[in-house]
Amino acid sequence: MKIKHQLAIFNALTRLLVILILWLMLPILVQNVVYRHINNGLIEKKKKFIDHLNRKEIDDFIENEDNNTETYSQFSTLHSEFLVLSKSTIKPTQKQTTFSNEYRIIEGEENEYRILKHCFSYENENYQLEIGSSLSEVNDLTFIIRFFIIIVFVVILFITFLADTFYIEYLLKPFYRIIDTKIRRVNEPEAFDHTPIKAASRDFRELDFVLNQMMDRIAELFKKEKQFISNVSHELLTPIALLKNKLENLLQNESLDDIAVDKIAGSLKTLDMLKKIINNLLLISRIENNQYEANEEIHLKEIVCDLYEDLQDRIEDRKIVFTNTMQHDFTFRGNKTLIHILIYNLVTNAIKYNKTDGSITISDGFLQDYYFVQISDSGIGMDNSQLEKIFNRFARINSDQDGQGLGLAIASSIAVFHHIQITVESKMNEGSIFRLLFPIAN
Repeated sequence: MKIKHQLAIFNALTRLLVILILWLMLPILVQNVVYRHINNGLIEKKKKFIDHLNRKEIDDFIENEDNNTETYSQFSTLHSEFLVLSKSTIKPTQKQTTFSNEYRIIEGEENEYRILKHCFSYENENYQLEIGSSLSEVNDLTFIIRFFIIIVFVVILFITFLADTFYIEYLLKPFYRIIDTKIRRVNEPEAFDHTPIKAASRDFRELDFVLNQMMDRIAELFKKEKQFISNVSHELLTPIALLKNKLENLLQNESLDDIAVDKIAGSLKTLDMLKKIINNLLLISRIENNQYEANEEIHLKEIVCDLYEDLQDRIEDRKIVFTNTMQHDFTFRGNKTLIHILIYNLVTNAIKYNKTDGSITISDGFLQDYYFVQISDSGIGMDNSQLEKIFNRFARINSDQDGQGLGLAIASSIAVFHHIQITVESKMNEGSIFRLLFPIAN
């Protein structure tokens, strides 16, 4: 998941948490405000009642209450308010005025009320005054507030999520431009674009500046490495050539016995192997340093036909049946010599690890946006652990076979240089399938 999506989701979750807290707390705050308002109203009504209280009014309330215990002394037409006065005993620890929420039945209808209870004495007698205000409207208001909050907050959450997504994408544009132009598209230090990236954020400008400095250092190291490789190639190949000449001259000496001749011949063979290893390593280094041109038009079918002629003797010695079923004359732009080495190494690998009286089949075709050349053999095959390291340098499938373990490493370097994909399928004792995928757009 990209960082812009993570930031947008984080902001949305944070807002959602705030909305949830407000959704839970706001009705409580509203209730407190409403209760305070109702309490103030009840206190005002209590004050007016007490101020205008007389004996006749007390007798009327008490008489009405004694007549029917289910009927309050006074209540409004819609049952939104009531007032009750009754005789009571006042305890020493009892508060004079209290507020509570209770359910009361008025004319068979039960409602919840906010009730003020006030205890007082009048003419040496104790009374309790109850003034109630219906809470049905408050509960309805609380429900409406909750519902309204949900709608408003969902809209706010959606709008802010979109705003965050676009704004974060705007802020991160320089970051993705750096990745696209200065990292993803750069295959060699010489192709690095040092043009500063325009960014409003100081962090991205600093990142761009540091990347430019880093690539300058890498380019300098690459330059030194190329120079080192060139020097090493001359320094190593020259003494090898001198030793080889001296040993070949020694072989011309007729006084040498057979044992000495065998030792000199073995040394010459070792020098040839060392020279081949150095040349292969130099080849890999030159490929990876892009020291080859890739502007030739290559006919892959022609290269495979030429390979068969070069390897015909080796194929016949192993009694291998070689079959070329290529049907398409696909052309590819690259370096002809390197492509020849690539296919040559894969075919020689199929010969080397094949069975006597085995088979090698080369076919081609199109797969989605790629043209493929497939090399199948009936050889010894490989297990998963071997497949993971076959393209590593000096990796050998079978220690009994000759070779330095550089053939597939060279093939991999050439494939990367030409943007060719190599896929491998193999089963033990059944054979292997190497498939080269050439991009059609090339």
